[in-house]
Amino acid sequence: MEAERQGDPFLISRDHEGRQVVVTLASGSGRLTVGRASASDVRLDFDPEVSDLHAELERIGEHWVLVDDGLSRNGSFVNGERVSGRRRLKDGDALRFGSTAVLFRSPATADRDETATAKDMPDVQSVTATQRRVLIALCRPYAAGSEFATPATNRAIADEVYLSVDAVKAHLRTLFERFDVSDLPQNQKRMRLAELAVRTGVVSPRDLAG
Repeated sequence: MEAERQGDPFLISRDHEGRQVVVTLASGSGRLTVGRASASDVRLDFDPEVSDLHAELERIGEHWVLVDDGLSRNGSFVNGERVSGRRRLKDGDALRFGSTAVLFRSPATADRDETATAKDMPDVQSVTATQRRVLIALCRPYAAGSEFATPATNRAIADEVYLSVDAVKAHLRTLFERFDVSDLPQNQKRMRLAELAVRTGVVSPRDLAG
């Protein structure tokens, strides 16, 4: 109740003895770590299924984002869905790290209307394994972090994923539709597809470094 009155977002969980634990996400903290390590900001050292560095919580503006970009062995979950990359948290979201359940509360944003979504973006589970390989190859030039990088050519993608150029084109046409960029000019939709693939977590930085 005190945490709710203060208005800052907070986490509620229970330790190995069943005692309630409240961690306030203070407005001055931009990034918190979750894990078993003693230096973790959200320490879950009693749970053997939690990695030393399991996940991160990052503040972006007035919102909090759960980040698990392959950091954990057993994954991080929000409302039963595994997080691959980043997931913006909403008041009342049920998180799970290992076997530990954590409730995210953000009283100050609880009653705000969500921005209407024109079209749901695909996630890792909604693209095929081959489509994901094509996306990773498309985004490969961005691995070095250069702002002047451009998406890989169809030939480069074909060489990486061992498909014909025509097969790559067919997969890209499907992905353009799935990510709702097919109406953009050709030079723009490839860049937009690569941007959305990374933003939605379908392609992670770890994929590009592999």
